[in-house]
Amino acid sequence: MQAAWLLGALVIPQLLGFGHGARGAEREWEGGWGGAQEEEREREALMLKHLQEALGLPTGRGDENPENPVGTREGKGTWETEEDYEEEEEEEATATPSSSPSPSPTPEDTVTYILGRLAGLDAGLHQLHVRLHALDTRVVELARGLRQLREAAGDTRDAVQDLQEAQRRAEREHGRLEGCLKGLRLGHKCFLLSRDFEAQAAAQARCVARGGTLAQPADRQQMEALTRYLRGALAPYNWPVWLGVHDRRAEGLYLFENGQRVSFFAWHRAPRPEPGARPSAAPHPLSPDQPNGGALENCVAQASDDGSWWDHGCERRLYYVCEFPF
Repeated sequence: MQAAWLLGALVIPQLLGFGHGARGAEREWEGGWGGAQEEEREREALMLKHLQEALGLPTGRGDENPENPVGTREGKGTWETEEDYEEEEEEEATATPSSSPSPSPTPEDTVTYILGRLAGLDAGLHQLHVRLHALDTRVVELARGLRQLREAAGDTRDAVQDLQEAQRRAEREHGRLEGCLKGLRLGHKCFLLSRDFEAQAAAQARCVARGGTLAQPADRQQMEALTRYLRGALAPYNWPVWLGVHDRRAEGLYLFENGQRVSFFAWHRAPRPEPGARPSAAPHPLSPDQPNGGALENCVAQASDDGSWWDHGCERRLYYVCEFPF
């Protein structure tokens, strides 16, 4: 095939050149006659056809495009393309396998597939069991940590309670010492006046926090000593001061804060008319006889000027006097 191409490349240009030279001479000699030119083209086409048949080349390209020489690059490229296309078709035909029906699965294949799936499921369950075991271990560790934390919190709470109790004991001891050092010491008791305005219940709580209670004069001697102490501390003014006496449990039943019943009283009495003056049935408007509040006034306060007792509403804010043991 290559030898034929080489021969065509050498011979055809010479023939074409010879034809063109002859045609030029005829044109000069005949003066451009159209019939001679047509005969020249037919002769060239016939010679090209015989040459292609002799060389075994395809004749279609020469007939369709006689102006394209056989030995040119375009013609050669066309032949190469056709041959390559034929070779590719042969290779595709050779490479394409013959289609055959796929074999149907046998019972053994089905069993093998099922066993494989079961094995995969068993492996997955094993992995799940391992993870659940790890999770259970973590939960146990977390529960142990929480238990230890709860125990530590309990110990801390106990320590805080111990500290608070120690602080309360220190405050009570400090209040007792302060009451006996700054206040009035009388036998086994000490009285200390507080100039803070508090309700009766709040005053009792303040006294208890300092290790004492609201003053509870047990007899007239203690009452007179407390009167002198309050008069000297608050003179020249007259201030009511809370005592630890009330009748909240039952009207007319006066008790101390420790629950003991009051054995004597020092209620305020209105001024008596002078001898020879006609007595008046109307009570004194500024200092009526006490107690006169009924169920509305259930707590007792002592006047600082004369030591008399007055009943007041328990929510009224007054000075108070604490009592401490000695």
